[in-house]
Amino acid sequence: MHTGGAWIAEWLQKKMGYEGKSASLNINFYRDDFSRAGVNPKVEPTEMPVSIDDKHIILVDDVFFTGRTVRSALDAIMTFGRPSSVEFLTLIERRFVQNIPIKADYIGKSIDTIKEEKVSVLWKEKHGKDQILLHSPILK
Repeated sequence: MHTGGAWIAEWLQKKMGYEGKSASLNINFYRDDFSRAGVNPKVEPTEMPVSIDDKHIILVDDVFFTGRTVRSALDAIMTFGRPSSVEFLTLIERRFVQNIPIKADYIGKSIDTIKEEKVSVLWKEKHGKDQILLHSPILK
């Protein structure tokens, strides 16, 4: 999923020795809060280089927060075909804030946060060094 998940998926593919390009999914128009939140999405193209029919799919995201992004991604995937299975991988799971009953199959790290906090994942390739930042309004 754009944007953080696409970076992780590419990195994982290289580490695992897979050839070819991973798919990248823009889920903005599938979000349930798209029209009422006044979202001005950065529209990234969806790239689906191969058919997903009867394939095993792993959705990848950088931060798992409420579950709404994953739910949107599931809706978006179904417009491209019918996979045989779908799993979910996240680098960071924000515990205690999910409001949709979806769980990650693979988790890099679980952290305890409150709803008002923001988690950012910065990549060396884009930002000079790898780091996870927690922005907390109560720590200001």
